[in-house]
Amino acid sequence: MGELFAVKSVDQLRSDAEHGHGLKRALGAFDLVMLGIGAIIGTGIFVLTGQAAAANAGPAVCLSFIAAGVASAFAGLCYAEMASMIPVAGSAYTYAYATMGELVAWIIGWDLILEYLVGASAVSVGWSGYTVEFLKSMGINIPKTLTSAPYLWDEATQHFYRSPDLAIINLPAVIITLLVTAILVVGVKESARFNSVIVVVKVIVVLAFIVAAYPFVNPQNWHPFIPPNTGTFGQFGISGIFRGAATVFFAYIGFDAVSTAAQETKNPQRDLPIGILGSLVVCTVLYILVSLILTGVVPYTELGVPHPIAVGIKATGIHWLEWAVEIGAIAGLSSVMVVMLMGQPRVFFSMAQDGLFPKFAAKVHPKFGTPWVTTITTGVICAIFGGIMPIGVLAELCSIGTLFAFVLVCIGVMILRIKRPDIQRGFKVPFGTYLIPILGALCSGGLMGFATPASLARLFVWMIIGLVLYFFYGAKHSVLQKDILDGLYDAKGNALKAPTHNQDTEVGFSPIE
Repeated sequence: MGELFAVKSVDQLRSDAEHGHGLKRALGAFDLVMLGIGAIIGTGIFVLTGQAAAANAGPAVCLSFIAAGVASAFAGLCYAEMASMIPVAGSAYTYAYATMGELVAWIIGWDLILEYLVGASAVSVGWSGYTVEFLKSMGINIPKTLTSAPYLWDEATQHFYRSPDLAIINLPAVIITLLVTAILVVGVKESARFNSVIVVVKVIVVLAFIVAAYPFVNPQNWHPFIPPNTGTFGQFGISGIFRGAATVFFAYIGFDAVSTAAQETKNPQRDLPIGILGSLVVCTVLYILVSLILTGVVPYTELGVPHPIAVGIKATGIHWLEWAVEIGAIAGLSSVMVVMLMGQPRVFFSMAQDGLFPKFAAKVHPKFGTPWVTTITTGVICAIFGGIMPIGVLAELCSIGTLFAFVLVCIGVMILRIKRPDIQRGFKVPFGTYLIPILGALCSGGLMGFATPASLARLFVWMIIGLVLYFFYGAKHSVLQKDILDGLYDAKGNALKAPTHNQDTEVGFSPIE
């Protein structure tokens, strides 16, 4: 079966990046901060703030955001070093392949697939909630049987149960997913200007909510600030704050988009950490303010809905702002869906190029130049999940998958510092080889420990399925394993002679996560 922990050559990856792309270094620190804010602000702030407050932390959900933000900052620094050193796909999959070997790379790639699948589904459910409320304000009422998940999760019994509303499907979530999928098959190029406009709209909406709702805060809604634990781990109390952090961690997913721009950054050593940490600080401050004001305006027990910000605005009676928030949320969530559904096929694509998936996953449309097979497959699966699953289950599963990826990236930084100290790094994690990576791995791993048992079990089952696929297919068709058998590379990634087979990407598509 070959070397399961054989690594890709970092030198070869760097050479591919230098000769295969020729990207212009045009981005500065401000551009990266805007990119990060655009990728981060989405379902987390518009949806999960209310979910985590109602189910886990109460008004102390702001502390959950702080805990998740700290874990993200440590992981973000590690992402920045990896991206500046291995600027190929900007993916944890590539980083793991170059540091911990093929088996770990498969695990993290399979994990990324889960993250994008359920992440896009969760966003679609949030989009549905705000769209339904917006249409309702215009006098258009869609039956609840067509706008809700038919199955809900009971944390006490650890079982799904039929919706009491006898819901059939969350139709708006299905429609937006299929629509975005169709757009991505045809091909879409988002300009920096368009991204900046969406970012400005989202930030203005959030700031408008903070300013307008602040006078309506009732301090009595903050008491008790940390509701007493119900006797069940993770339901309020201190454990509830950290379980809430594991849930709202979804709100920080996207900052790694900054690290993928390493090749296009003017001064990566200075600008990458500014971009990552700057966007995290801005978003964390906004999250804290929104969660405090939201739980001050509306009792936290009433916020377990897919559109909590709209509920908060409705409580103020400012109807014009309700429209503005809903339109801003719909636009913002739409852009996040585009990013997530664009990234998923590229993970498939990269793994297929490495031989770990069948070649059909790397098929590029002859006219549109997009990975149409995996885009359609991803879109259909996401539409099914978004149509039948509650947003809480989807967000928790996405969060735990992302935390797992962060743990491996942090460990990878330490491994490469020890094994390859000679490699030039555009940015280095401060305070030495061990401190920040260990803190990052411990924080992300610790938050995983506060996830619900059901989420951990689902992640475990997903990983078992992935390992079965790897050993029955991936290990036997791996390009790297073939290269080792042919004597082109050794298991440590050292080139023994030049490869003769062509691994180039098909023209018209760049596998950037």
